[in-house]
Amino acid sequence: MSRPVATVPRTGAAPAAPVTARGVLADAMPPLRRFWPGAASGFLSEASAVALLAVSAWLIVRASEQPPVLYLSAAVVGVRLFALTRAAFRYLERLAGHDAALRQLATTRTDMVRRLVPLAPDGLGRSGRGSVLAALVDDVDDLQNLPLRVVQPLVASAAVALGAVVLVACVAWQAALTLLCCLIAAAAVATLWGWASGARAERDVAPLRGRLAGALVDHLGSLDVLLAYGAEEQSRARIRAVDAELRAATVRRAGAQAGTAALVSLLAGVASIAAVLVSAPQLAAGSLTGPGLAVVVLVPMAVFEVFASVPLAASAWRQVHASAARIADALPATLPDGLVDEGAATATGLPPALGDGLRLSGVSARWPGTARPALHDLDLAVRPGERLLVVGSSGAGKTTLAHVLVRFLEVSGTYTVGGVPTSALHPDDVRATVGLCEQHPMLFDEDIRQNLLFAQDTATDAELEAALARVGLGEWLRERGGLDARVGERGALVSGGQAQRIALARALLRGFPVLVLDEPTAGVDPDASETLLTDLLGAVGDDQAVVLISHVAVPPRLIDRVVRLEAGRVVA
Repeated sequence: MSRPVATVPRTGAAPAAPVTARGVLADAMPPLRRFWPGAASGFLSEASAVALLAVSAWLIVRASEQPPVLYLSAAVVGVRLFALTRAAFRYLERLAGHDAALRQLATTRTDMVRRLVPLAPDGLGRSGRGSVLAALVDDVDDLQNLPLRVVQPLVASAAVALGAVVLVACVAWQAALTLLCCLIAAAAVATLWGWASGARAERDVAPLRGRLAGALVDHLGSLDVLLAYGAEEQSRARIRAVDAELRAATVRRAGAQAGTAALVSLLAGVASIAAVLVSAPQLAAGSLTGPGLAVVVLVPMAVFEVFASVPLAASAWRQVHASAARIADALPATLPDGLVDEGAATATGLPPALGDGLRLSGVSARWPGTARPALHDLDLAVRPGERLLVVGSSGAGKTTLAHVLVRFLEVSGTYTVGGVPTSALHPDDVRATVGLCEQHPMLFDEDIRQNLLFAQDTATDAELEAALARVGLGEWLRERGGLDARVGERGALVSGGQAQRIALARALLRGFPVLVLDEPTAGVDPDASETLLTDLLGAVGDDQAVVLISHVAVPPRLIDRVVRLEAGRVVA
């Protein structure tokens, strides 16, 4: 299957985009054309809430004066109007805001995957699966809070607060001044209180969540080993300890938010009391009416209800920023040495012609993060249709050779496919010619059909069943109930040999001219190894070349030539 073209440059090159928390946050914001409908709807909803309380207060007090009904009709209509628009615009805000945020979230996650693709599989060897998973799922999910809980509430609240101050100023400027002062004090005090009491907890939540995910992934992925060596309880204790830290940080964050809400409520009461105090002389002098007093006293309550989202936005901002920083840490600004620059050539989608086969001349390669080459000045040729066995002790460079052949690792020297240097080809095009079945093939938690369709999505059920029959799984497939049978997470519901056969069936459907089998008998009972190798090599077409990497003996009748590696060099 085709892989996206990388956007991560090689070491020493200028980054394609700044991999910083600021850059991640900028990418998380929806475009203005999608953002403004939600922001405008939020403003109109909150403005309707303030207007509803103001008109209601004026109407109740004015009605107590028993004027002609004609003088009240406009206010009655206003109450109905603002009650309806408040709910209608709130719905539109949620609809438009979440649509924009979720669309951008999909784009952000796709961009992150595109940046991680060039690192897989060899550039992620030192990365914790749980950490990467938390960054890709939880931390990216947190980014939706930037438009929804930070920018949009701040824009709407600031506009509504300013409008409310202007409204109160039209009735009594002294009350407007006290309202403005209380709003400024609330913003300063609540933000400082939230920062002092909850900032550390908010920053700790994202890393602790990643640690918990990593501990769970390690525990579940290695449960059989932990049980075998009696270390399962220690692993559980590690999970409980991280969970306790995360729970404590979450409680501290909630406590800080509760304290902030209490301060805002207190200042809302202060604003109303202050409005009474500064407006009472005007009322006594007759320059302020009773309905006007009701407006200047009650409007601050509605304004502070809207303003309560400001300290919550500050809290959300700290959490979002922490998640963005973790995402930036997971996305390297440059491609580590040793990996292939997938942006150096343009993918054509067409496999290069195999011609006279694969040829490596003076090839050296090393793994990312290591200074010592795993292959040294290696010369090797693979002819079309040839069955080549590569043997050697552990650490001799066999797996390195497999990853070089499929262009996961960069090489010095010359590596050609059909006489064409691979440096002039996009790695995806090389991988359309050279396929790899790894020691532990990746099977997805889907049914057998879907695991095969990844190789050829247009294949019919008959073609899928034929491919499985070629690798000796025809009877097994019938016993399992057909292609709808599931294989479990990473093939947990099938044996190691069955997983290798499914992986080979997938490769056969893809039709690679050259197939690299890296330790296909790993994890297979020794008594069944020869049968598995016989079936695997027998299923491959005569026109397909096979590079078999194996640490177990292979019957001579199955192979054409043997190459031995020692310390990264061919010795036989």
